[in-house]
Amino acid sequence: MLEVSGLNAYYGAAHVLQDVSLTMGAEPVALIGRNGMGKSTLCKALAGVLGPGNRVTGSVTLDGVDVSGKPAHKLARAGIGFVPQGRRLFQSLTVDEHLQIVGASSKAAWTPARVYELFPRLAERKHVSGTSLSGGEQEMLSIGRALLTNPKLLVMDEPSEGLAPTVVETLIETIKDLAAGGMGLLVVEQNLGVATALANRVVVMVSGSIATETTSQELLADPEAQKRFLGVEPLAA
Repeated sequence: MLEVSGLNAYYGAAHVLQDVSLTMGAEPVALIGRNGMGKSTLCKALAGVLGPGNRVTGSVTLDGVDVSGKPAHKLARAGIGFVPQGRRLFQSLTVDEHLQIVGASSKAAWTPARVYELFPRLAERKHVSGTSLSGGEQEMLSIGRALLTNPKLLVMDEPSEGLAPTVVETLIETIKDLAAGGMGLLVVEQNLGVATALANRVVVMVSGSIATETTSQELLADPEAQKRFLGVEPLAA
Protein backbone atom coordinates (compact mmCIF):
# COMPACT_ATOMS: atom_id res chain seq x y z
CA MET A 1 0.00 0.00 0.00
CA LEU A 2 2.69 2.53 1.01
CA GLU A 3 6.28 2.64 -0.18
CA VAL A 4 8.58 5.39 1.06
CA SER A 5 12.08 5.52 -0.40
CA GLY A 6 14.95 7.87 0.45
CA LEU A 7 12.68 10.45 2.10
CA ASN A 8 14.44 13.55 3.41
CA ALA A 9 12.79 16.50 5.12
CA TYR A 10 14.21 19.90 5.95
CA TYR A 11 13.03 22.68 8.27
CA GLY A 12 14.94 25.48 6.62
CA ALA A 13 18.57 24.33 6.77
CA ALA A 14 17.89 21.70 9.43
CA HIS A 15 17.97 18.19 7.96
CA VAL A 16 15.39 16.28 10.05
CA LEU A 17 14.41 13.16 8.09
CA GLN A 18 17.41 11.37 6.64
CA ASP A 19 16.85 8.83 3.87
CA VAL A 20 13.79 7.24 5.45
CA SER A 21 12.58 4.11 3.66
CA LEU A 22 9.50 2.17 4.70
CA THR A 23 7.00 -0.18 3.10
CA MET A 24 3.68 -1.34 4.52
CA GLY A 25 0.44 -2.93 3.42
CA ALA A 26 -3.10 -2.80 4.77
CA GLU A 27 -1.91 -3.40 8.31
CA PRO A 28 -1.36 -1.47 11.54
CA VAL A 29 2.24 -0.31 12.01
CA ALA A 30 3.45 1.46 15.15
CA LEU A 31 6.19 4.06 14.81
CA ILE A 32 8.03 4.67 18.07
CA GLY A 33 11.06 6.62 19.30
CA ARG A 34 12.14 9.24 21.79
CA ASN A 35 11.02 12.86 21.46
CA GLY A 36 12.73 14.79 18.69
CA MET A 37 13.55 11.75 16.55
CA GLY A 38 11.50 12.90 13.54
CA LYS A 39 8.32 10.86 13.95
CA SER A 40 5.91 13.80 13.67
CA THR A 41 7.94 15.19 10.80
CA LEU A 42 7.49 11.92 8.92
CA CYS A 43 3.73 12.10 9.50
CA LYS A 44 3.59 15.68 8.26
CA ALA A 45 5.75 14.87 5.24
CA LEU A 46 3.43 11.99 4.25
CA ALA A 47 0.37 14.24 4.66
CA GLY A 48 1.94 17.20 2.85
CA VAL A 49 1.66 19.60 5.78
CA LEU A 50 5.29 20.23 6.65
CA GLY A 51 4.70 23.96 6.28
CA PRO A 52 5.90 26.82 4.04
CA GLY A 53 9.63 27.28 3.64
CA ASN A 54 10.33 23.62 4.38
CA ARG A 55 10.94 20.90 1.84
CA VAL A 56 10.75 17.16 1.27
CA THR A 57 12.71 15.05 -1.20
CA GLY A 58 12.48 11.36 -2.01
CA SER A 59 9.76 9.05 -3.23
CA VAL A 60 6.32 8.23 -1.81
CA THR A 61 4.11 5.71 -3.58
CA LEU A 62 0.55 4.87 -2.52
CA ASP A 63 -1.11 1.83 -4.07
CA GLY A 64 1.38 1.93 -6.92
CA VAL A 65 0.80 5.63 -7.67
CA ASP A 66 3.66 8.10 -7.21
CA VAL A 67 2.41 10.90 -4.94
CA SER A 68 5.81 12.42 -4.20
CA GLY A 69 5.76 16.18 -3.68
CA LYS A 70 2.00 16.57 -4.02
CA PRO A 71 0.21 19.19 -1.87
CA ALA A 72 -1.92 18.18 1.10
CA HIS A 73 -5.30 18.29 -0.67
CA LYS A 74 -4.08 16.03 -3.46
CA LEU A 75 -2.54 13.59 -1.00
CA ALA A 76 -5.87 13.47 0.84
CA ARG A 77 -7.66 12.74 -2.42
CA ALA A 78 -5.09 10.07 -3.23
CA GLY A 79 -5.96 8.29 0.00
CA ILE A 80 -3.74 9.52 2.84
CA GLY A 81 -5.74 10.59 5.89
CA PHE A 82 -4.04 12.46 8.75
CA VAL A 83 -4.90 12.73 12.43
CA PRO A 84 -2.47 15.37 13.75
CA GLN A 85 -0.93 15.55 17.18
CA GLY A 86 -2.97 17.93 19.33
CA ARG A 87 -6.12 17.34 17.21
CA ARG A 88 -6.00 20.81 15.55
CA LEU A 89 -9.68 21.69 15.83
CA PHE A 90 -11.33 25.04 15.17
CA GLN A 91 -12.93 26.94 18.06
CA SER A 92 -15.38 28.62 15.70
CA LEU A 93 -16.77 25.35 14.32
CA THR A 94 -19.19 22.93 15.91
CA VAL A 95 -18.65 19.19 15.84
CA ASP A 96 -21.02 18.84 12.90
CA GLU A 97 -19.39 21.71 11.00
CA HIS A 98 -15.98 20.04 11.40
CA LEU A 99 -17.41 16.99 9.68
CA GLN A 100 -19.44 18.78 7.02
CA ILE A 101 -16.60 20.97 5.74
CA VAL A 102 -14.69 17.90 4.56
CA GLY A 103 -17.28 17.62 1.80
CA ALA A 104 -17.54 13.82 1.75
CA SER A 105 -19.82 12.43 -0.93
CA SER A 106 -23.08 10.94 0.30
CA LYS A 107 -22.13 7.83 -1.69
CA ALA A 108 -18.70 7.50 -0.08
CA ALA A 109 -17.89 4.70 2.35
CA TRP A 110 -17.40 7.22 5.15
CA THR A 111 -20.04 9.89 5.71
CA PRO A 112 -20.85 12.09 8.72
CA ALA A 113 -23.69 9.69 9.56
CA ARG A 114 -21.25 6.76 9.69
CA VAL A 115 -18.84 8.76 11.87
CA TYR A 116 -21.71 9.39 14.29
CA GLU A 117 -22.40 5.66 14.32
CA LEU A 118 -18.76 4.99 15.14
CA PHE A 119 -18.67 7.71 17.81
CA PRO A 120 -22.18 8.12 19.30
CA ARG A 121 -20.83 10.65 21.79
CA LEU A 122 -20.12 13.03 18.92
CA ALA A 123 -23.72 12.74 17.74
CA GLU A 124 -24.84 13.81 21.21
CA ARG A 125 -22.61 16.89 21.02
CA LYS A 126 -22.85 17.73 17.33
CA HIS A 127 -23.80 21.38 17.95
CA VAL A 128 -21.03 22.03 20.50
CA SER A 129 -17.78 23.79 19.58
CA GLY A 130 -15.08 21.27 18.74
CA THR A 131 -12.66 22.82 21.22
CA SER A 132 -15.22 22.55 24.04
CA LEU A 133 -15.13 18.77 23.93
CA SER A 134 -13.19 16.58 26.34
CA GLY A 135 -9.81 15.30 25.19
CA GLY A 136 -11.24 11.93 24.22
CA GLU A 137 -14.10 13.51 22.31
CA GLN A 138 -11.69 15.81 20.49
CA GLU A 139 -9.65 12.79 19.42
CA MET A 140 -12.82 11.11 18.17
CA LEU A 141 -13.62 14.22 16.14
CA SER A 142 -10.13 14.44 14.71
CA ILE A 143 -10.28 10.78 13.68
CA GLY A 144 -13.79 11.21 12.27
CA ARG A 145 -12.71 14.20 10.21
CA ALA A 146 -9.83 12.21 8.74
CA LEU A 147 -12.07 9.23 7.97
CA LEU A 148 -14.32 11.47 5.89
CA THR A 149 -11.51 11.81 3.36
CA ASN A 150 -12.10 8.05 2.87
CA PRO A 151 -8.43 7.14 3.25
CA LYS A 152 -6.62 4.01 2.18
CA LEU A 153 -3.95 4.84 4.75
CA LEU A 154 -4.61 6.65 8.03
CA VAL A 155 -1.59 8.36 9.61
CA MET A 156 -2.14 9.05 13.33
CA ASP A 157 0.25 11.17 15.39
CA GLU A 158 0.08 10.48 19.15
CA PRO A 159 -3.64 9.60 19.31
CA SER A 160 -3.52 8.67 23.02
CA GLU A 161 -1.72 11.83 24.15
CA GLY A 162 -3.30 13.37 27.24
CA LEU A 163 -6.17 10.89 27.45
CA ALA A 164 -7.41 9.02 30.51
CA PRO A 165 -6.63 5.27 30.59
CA THR A 166 -10.28 4.27 30.18
CA VAL A 167 -10.60 6.53 27.12
CA VAL A 168 -7.40 5.08 25.69
CA GLU A 169 -8.81 1.56 25.99
CA THR A 170 -11.86 2.55 23.96
CA LEU A 171 -9.68 4.32 21.41
CA ILE A 172 -7.50 1.22 20.97
CA GLU A 173 -10.55 -0.91 20.19
CA THR A 174 -11.81 1.63 17.67
CA ILE A 175 -8.46 1.79 15.87
CA LYS A 176 -8.26 -2.01 15.82
CA ASP A 177 -11.70 -2.14 14.20
CA LEU A 178 -10.54 0.26 11.47
CA ALA A 179 -7.52 -1.95 10.80
CA ALA A 180 -9.71 -5.06 10.69
CA GLY A 181 -11.74 -3.34 7.98
CA GLY A 182 -8.70 -3.27 5.69
CA MET A 183 -7.44 0.27 6.29
CA GLY A 184 -3.69 0.79 6.51
CA LEU A 185 -2.67 2.46 9.79
CA LEU A 186 0.61 4.16 10.61
CA VAL A 187 0.42 5.17 14.27
CA VAL A 188 3.02 7.27 16.10
CA GLU A 189 2.93 6.55 19.83
CA GLN A 190 5.05 7.48 22.85
CA ASN A 191 2.95 5.15 24.99
CA LEU A 192 4.56 1.74 24.55
CA GLY A 193 1.50 -0.06 25.90
CA VAL A 194 -0.72 1.59 23.29
CA ALA A 195 1.79 1.04 20.48
CA THR A 196 2.14 -2.67 21.19
CA ALA A 197 -1.61 -3.11 21.67
CA LEU A 198 -2.35 -1.53 18.30
CA ALA A 199 0.27 -3.15 16.10
CA ASN A 200 2.38 -6.27 15.98
CA ARG A 201 4.85 -4.58 13.63
CA VAL A 202 6.91 -1.87 15.34
CA VAL A 203 9.28 0.51 13.53
CA VAL A 204 11.81 2.49 15.56
CA MET A 205 13.07 5.97 14.59
CA VAL A 206 16.37 7.33 15.84
CA SER A 207 17.79 10.72 14.78
CA GLY A 208 15.57 11.07 11.72
CA SER A 209 16.17 7.57 10.36
CA ILE A 210 14.58 4.15 10.66
CA ALA A 211 16.92 2.42 13.10
CA THR A 212 15.32 -0.99 13.31
CA GLU A 213 12.11 -2.96 13.04
CA THR A 214 10.75 -5.43 15.55
CA THR A 215 7.52 -6.96 16.81
CA SER A 216 5.43 -6.08 19.82
CA GLN A 217 6.28 -9.37 21.47
CA GLU A 218 10.02 -8.95 20.95
CA LEU A 219 9.99 -5.37 22.22
CA LEU A 220 7.96 -6.19 25.31
CA ALA A 221 10.37 -9.02 26.09
CA ASP A 222 13.45 -6.79 25.73
CA PRO A 223 13.76 -4.29 28.63
CA GLU A 224 17.06 -2.97 27.31
CA ALA A 225 15.51 -2.09 23.94
CA GLN A 226 12.67 -0.28 25.71
CA LYS A 227 15.16 1.85 27.60
CA ARG A 228 17.37 2.44 24.59
CA PHE A 229 14.67 3.40 22.09
CA LEU A 230 12.13 5.09 24.37
CA GLY A 231 13.94 5.94 27.59
CA VAL A 232 11.21 4.26 29.61
CA GLU A 233 11.19 1.74 32.40
CA PRO A 234 10.56 -1.78 31.10
CA LEU A 235 6.95 -2.69 30.37
CA ALA A 236 6.12 -6.28 31.22
CA ALA A 237 4.92 -8.54 28.43
